[in-house]
Amino acid sequence: MSDSFDTDKAITTLKRFITGKMLQSGLDGYVIGLSGGIDSALSATLAVEAVGKEKLFGILMPYKSSSESSVIDAMELVNKLGIEHTQIDISPMIDAYYPEINDENKLRAGNKMARERMSILFDNAHKMNRLVLGTGNRTEICLGYTTLYGDSACSLNPFGELYKTEVRQLSKILGVPDSIINKPPSADLWAGQTDEDEIGVTYAQVDFLLTQMIDNGINSLQKLQSSGLSQVDVSRVISLVNRNSFKRSLPEIAPLGRKNIPESIQLEE
Repeated sequence: MSDSFDTDKAITTLKRFITGKMLQSGLDGYVIGLSGGIDSALSATLAVEAVGKEKLFGILMPYKSSSESSVIDAMELVNKLGIEHTQIDISPMIDAYYPEINDENKLRAGNKMARERMSILFDNAHKMNRLVLGTGNRTEICLGYTTLYGDSACSLNPFGELYKTEVRQLSKILGVPDSIINKPPSADLWAGQTDEDEIGVTYAQVDFLLTQMIDNGINSLQKLQSSGLSQVDVSRVISLVNRNSFKRSLPEIAPLGRKNIPESIQLEE
């Protein structure tokens, strides 16, 4: 994370972005999935400050193995923000496809859960004439630590340029509940799952490396290791960034030499 990160400017920019995109769309507000985690908590808090609590609708979507504390934390945020919400148990949908979840298929099942949740969000957004508010941060986008057409899908993403450590920083400033800020980050896809265990490097270490390599243009292994990180840690982060680059782009279209499709077409008088 950069020492020059301007939190006040970031908060103002993000709120203007959320407000502007809603007005530009002509729709009535936002729908957001509330997991009890810090990313969705910050996104919801920013939206309430930007457009008002009546224009944000929260949906809790636990699976039967989800941590009970995740629902408790999500409800604490709902009550703090004063937003309307509903809870939808995704267990019947997942169990219909995976009668049994084990070590061999738990990652696939986790991806299925993420995509089921996003499907529910877009369906409710259509019903309510709203947009789906995203919750992905820059660290996850860089590493590809996301599910295509699952948590990475949304109508707009307010803080895709915020590193995870910056998400935590803004969350403290904006009063996100401590119970959410202080718990280990987890997608809560199966019991005991945590982000940092899966990634293999802490978010603080990852964000330092990503800032140095991407934002500051440093690619010297010696300089990257100056903070005490091992070559294994550096290689692990670089491997994830490179291997998952396809997740940062739309599906490729075979080129036939035609002009790009414009954002809009305007007729001449």
